Amino acid sequence: MKRFSNILLMADAALEDSIALKRAVALALNNQASLTLVDSVDSIPTEMQMAVTAITPAELLDIVVSDKREQLEKVVTCAAKNGVDIKTNVLIGKPFLEVIRQVLRNKHDLVIKCVEPSATLKEVLFGSTDMHLMRKCPCPVWIIKPTEHQHYRRILAAVDQDPEDTVKDILNRQILEMSTSMALTEFSELHIVHAWHLGTENIFRSDRTDVTDAEVDAMVAEEADKRKQWLENLVSTYGNKGDKDAVDYLDPQLHLIKGGATHIVPTIAGELNVDLIIMGTIARTGIPGFFMGNTAESILTQIDCSVLTIKPPDFVSPVSL
Repeated sequence: MKRFSNILLMADAALEDSIALKRAVALALNNQASLTLVDSVDSIPTEMQMAVTAITPAELLDIVVSDKREQLEKVVTCAAKNGVDIKTNVLIGKPFLEVIRQVLRNKHDLVIKCVEPSATLKEVLFGSTDMHLMRKCPCPVWIIKPTEHQHYRRILAAVDQDPEDTVKDILNRQILEMSTSMALTEFSELHIVHAWHLGTENIFRSDRTDVTDAEVDAMVAEEADKRKQWLENLVSTYGNKGDKDAVDYLDPQLHLIKGGATHIVPTIAGELNVDLIIMGTIARTGIPGFFMGNTAESILTQIDCSVLTIKPPDFVSPVSL
């Protein structure tokens, strides 16, 4: 089962009552993991610098950082009653860049963050910092919807097949490991979805070929059987004995649905009213600064639940120390 050892939590405006803090503390306890709470100061607004002439911008920055550090320490003092030792840090600079650098420096294996408060509409649920982290942070990123339930009732794991891509196969197994571990912790229903299609179906059904509809139907049915066997085999063989025991106990519901993942995953998430989607993000090359696959990016713009994204094992962040 997936066990975290070094968790990083990003502070939010309502930190003391934050569901993200509660989940981070519970996860640290369950995993016997270290927990670091960070806040950030991007820059001192120009108007604030102009309003204060008695001190330098550097001195003003020190005051802001000190104030944030005091706020974090208050939260840590309260959380310590639960037996969790929480470290704190105030980062100076662009939030997503400094968080990723903190991950790289200290080898954090999970970042937890609440959805940005400005992101109120479904289409912009995940704000700029959230998307940057999901694109570029090397470890899993768990973005939590602040209005979510105290416990996840349903978790949806999205997996994809590519026989020629060994990285995707490893990523699928990481997704299953994470989702089974989370479902056990949360006492949740676990749903696993795989969206598929026969790439040549439209061509065969066009006037450009002599293939009959019956022959195309047979090809589609054969592909459906292959995908069903692949999904069942993936779920039954993905991990060690402990993982298999967990899968047997959870008895996950498998959803093999014909269609594009960009439509299927958000649709079934809505129909099932899931609380958390666990999915992978595949790095793309050739587009500077953009490191998330088209499918993942499209899905994220259509959902309004919490999400945990996982990178391939060979992912290298474009952010450097």
